[in-house]
Amino acid sequence: MRKKIVAGNWKMNKTLDEALILTSEVVNMVRDEVIGDVEVVLCTPYIYLPVLQKYVEEVDRISLGAQNCHQKASGAYTGEISAAMLAALGTPYVLVGHSERRQYFGETDELLAEKVKISLANGLKPIFCCGELLEQRQNEDFLAIVKAQITAALFDLSAEDFGKVVIAYEPVWAIGTGLTASSQQAQEMHAELRAHIAGQYGEQVADDTTILYGGSCNEKNAAELFACPDVDGGLIGGASLKSREFTNIIKARM
Repeated sequence: MRKKIVAGNWKMNKTLDEALILTSEVVNMVRDEVIGDVEVVLCTPYIYLPVLQKYVEEVDRISLGAQNCHQKASGAYTGEISAAMLAALGTPYVLVGHSERRQYFGETDELLAEKVKISLANGLKPIFCCGELLEQRQNEDFLAIVKAQITAALFDLSAEDFGKVVIAYEPVWAIGTGLTASSQQAQEMHAELRAHIAGQYGEQVADDTTILYGGSCNEKNAAELFACPDVDGGLIGGASLKSREFTNIIKARM
């Protein structure tokens, strides 16, 4: 049985006081309202991870995640954070390859392959992001493009290591734009990715792989998206900054 996961990506938002309030609210709401086996991941700015750890420990279904890590084990990389540092904090998850990292920092699939491997080597669970631009969607070669991202970054892994990776499909044209892929579009991509994984690792590994949808998912469309058989949860951006809306999205995945 693959995991149901709803992850919130705070990006570069919230002061420390605001982060403490938001986390406390989410923890209380999840504890009081969420039943079932859905796992909640809060991907916060690095500096908040050690402070928030004691809050999320109150509910065993809530975990923390980092928004990035460096591809090298250590070295003269001023301002960067290593996978080993995150592991030492007890942070279970790390986002790898978010579209904003690709767009603003020029991260390539080859670089992301390094990040995935070093994350796994340090016991972290990568949430690997993939997705197409608007022009690629319009040119109708989006399926091949997203499959190529997964092939380049992940298909050198052993089946055992691949089984520790969570995939997050994020249509770039639907991130922060108010646009959302329809449930049919989301299901089509998720099913294609699962079939692509099966071609490399077999049906069992593919069936066990958690594939999240990310792209303007909100409390109004979450239930329809999560009802798709190959959509296992969501990677939530802006809506994860509002405790009530984020909790409602989590409840849609119960």
